[in-house]
Amino acid sequence: MKKQQMDLLLWRHAEAEDDYPDASRHLTSRGQQQAKRMADWLRSRAPENLRIAVSPTERTLETVAPFCRDYEVMHEIGTDTSEERLLSAIGWPDAGGAVLIVGHQPTLGNIAADLLDADAPLMIKKGALWWFSHRSYEDGTTETVLKAVIPPSLT
Repeated sequence: MKKQQMDLLLWRHAEAEDDYPDASRHLTSRGQQQAKRMADWLRSRAPENLRIAVSPTERTLETVAPFCRDYEVMHEIGTDTSEERLLSAIGWPDAGGAVLIVGHQPTLGNIAADLLDADAPLMIKKGALWWFSHRSYEDGTTETVLKAVIPPSLT
């Protein structure tokens, strides 16, 4: 019997300008379209009571904007974070519920690699979303399942 579940949605920011300072980079017009298409995809599929946590960079804020305006800006998701710091900040996997993280490479790819027990880091494409679900059971067993990988070209 299932005891608890937590969904983790990893959304890498959409395509951004090559500019400095890094935290102030804006989305390109292509990136704006990627963000809008993914927001449309998410709108019809996102779990209820989805908590949304976003890096404080301009490109992540612009990525999430077409989806919603009710999100939490977290420095623990910034470009200089570690996988452990990010996962701890959102309470993975014990907090329950569902969390959407809008963040950066390589952190998101490293989290995906850890959850999949991959031997090497993974690259999450700009604008793509990876959706994981963690379940724990009354008998103490757990499982983490990859529910979806959605590149921006498929939205």
